[in-house]
Amino acid sequence: MILQALVRYYEVLARLGRIAQPGWSPVKVSYALELNDAGKAVNVISLKVQDASGKKMRPQELLLPAPVKRTVGIAANFLCDNPSYIFGTDNKGNPARAAECFHAAAELYKRLLGACEEPAAQALMKFFDTWSADQLAALIPDEQRREELLGGANVVFLYRGQYLHENERIRTIWQTYYASSDGEKRACLVTGRQDTTALLHPSIKGIAVAQSSGASLVSFNAPAFCSYGHEQGMNAPTSEYAAFAYGAALNYLIASQRTRVGDTTVLFWAETAEEQYRSIMDFCCAGTIAAGYTAEELQSVVKAICAGQSVEFDKANIDPDMQFYLLGIAPNAARLSVRFFLRNTFGAFLRNVQLHQERLEIVHPAKAPFETIPLWRLLSETVNQNSRDKTPAPNMAGETLRAILNNTPYPATLLNGVELRIRADHEMNRVRAAIIKAYYLKKPHSELPKEVLQVSLNPECNDTPYVLGRLFSVLESIQNAANPGINTTIRDKYFNSASATPAVVFPSLINLAQKHLRKLDGGLKIVLDRQLTELLGKVGQSFPAHLSLPQQGAFQLGYYHQTAVRYTKKEEK
Repeated sequence: MILQALVRYYEVLARLGRIAQPGWSPVKVSYALELNDAGKAVNVISLKVQDASGKKMRPQELLLPAPVKRTVGIAANFLCDNPSYIFGTDNKGNPARAAECFHAAAELYKRLLGACEEPAAQALMKFFDTWSADQLAALIPDEQRREELLGGANVVFLYRGQYLHENERIRTIWQTYYASSDGEKRACLVTGRQDTTALLHPSIKGIAVAQSSGASLVSFNAPAFCSYGHEQGMNAPTSEYAAFAYGAALNYLIASQRTRVGDTTVLFWAETAEEQYRSIMDFCCAGTIAAGYTAEELQSVVKAICAGQSVEFDKANIDPDMQFYLLGIAPNAARLSVRFFLRNTFGAFLRNVQLHQERLEIVHPAKAPFETIPLWRLLSETVNQNSRDKTPAPNMAGETLRAILNNTPYPATLLNGVELRIRADHEMNRVRAAIIKAYYLKKPHSELPKEVLQVSLNPECNDTPYVLGRLFSVLESIQNAANPGINTTIRDKYFNSASATPAVVFPSLINLAQKHLRKLDGGLKIVLDRQLTELLGKVGQSFPAHLSLPQQGAFQLGYYHQTAVRYTKKEEK
């Protein structure tokens, strides 16, 4: 299913001219080797360009013959390779292997271009006939520049001001060679057509924390993966065309979007490959605002699509019934793990995201940094922000996103992560309260009544844990009023125990509050005393000995709601 969707996406991109044809792929190149008519190397030209910051130089990306996938063996690429294959030398300390690489490259060019009379091809053949590794020092006298080249940078060929990979005759030779593979033909499991089976699948580059040289989505490289004597790609026959197509589509998606959730790279695309769909989904998942639009405008676009309406966005007609795909990929050594693969209509995905945002809605300060809480902010509340590694748990991040997109219950690991942070730093902020509220709203057979899971304070709610949370907030208010600027409040000392074992803590806190009230006078004392008396009346004659985890969630929501009222009044004043 995943490979089929990616192959279809590649074919749409190819028809639109936005992706390379089979046999070609983008490659990062640092240098060009200039040849004269006699095949002599006359210059090495840097092709590096400045990065987005303007402070560093990076390799330039060129469309070149698709490189082979190398393992431990020696295999030369056509028209672009590293110094081992181009110059027969490198700085890896194995000159014998470098010489073998150069010989393999010479054999490849002889096989493909030996009969070609094109002057550029003849110059390249003469180069491989006359070149020796000891000529490199004369070609590049600067030792530092030479070492930089030998570090493994890719090199292309230049002849009479034209790259050899741009020569039409040489391009035709390569295309013919690529299409005339003589491998075993079988029915492709992806396309269903009889075609040459790919033994090795393409490398996928750009996934965070994975190997920089690329990792495999599909691979068979150990006896345990073989079945009935079928090795490597024969295990699950995928044609060379399908392997190339899904690899090109994946690399295109990764290069053009970088939405990360924890360690998971999230890729999404519409059936028609229109980029506008991705821009809207990127806003919903990561809060990224498309150029030329405001957050309010994008929010109105999302609401219209959720209502089933077609919308004009960035010169495109957005259809809520368009088939849309989401793929979550995480690194796993030299391979990639699929965290999730989801398919639905675009409107259905957005409606699920909107329902998630409605569950998160909770009272917040007027000057809150964001109107709707983005996913990365939810996940950050499960991590200690003072630690060196602020990455949320990988599985939890992927499961949370999948729950949002499928409109299913949130993972318990999300709630547990937030509860651990509350116990550690005794802080109840907007995001943590929103997570608790959303989790129990979506949990089947939730132990918390709907009266607790409200956007703002519900003064009519008589749920004991919720009332106790409100009571704790009032006790904290009394302490702050009696001792302005106090360094350590009852929240710092007693929040965890008050929410878990109220009967042990609250009698002492109420006695302390009575002493604090004696220090006050005027209207403030009357208001606080009235609030304290009212909430004690709701609790009754005794406090519960223990509160379960859901009841602690009700306590925390009651505390947050009551505290939010206090700060809201300050803002209004």
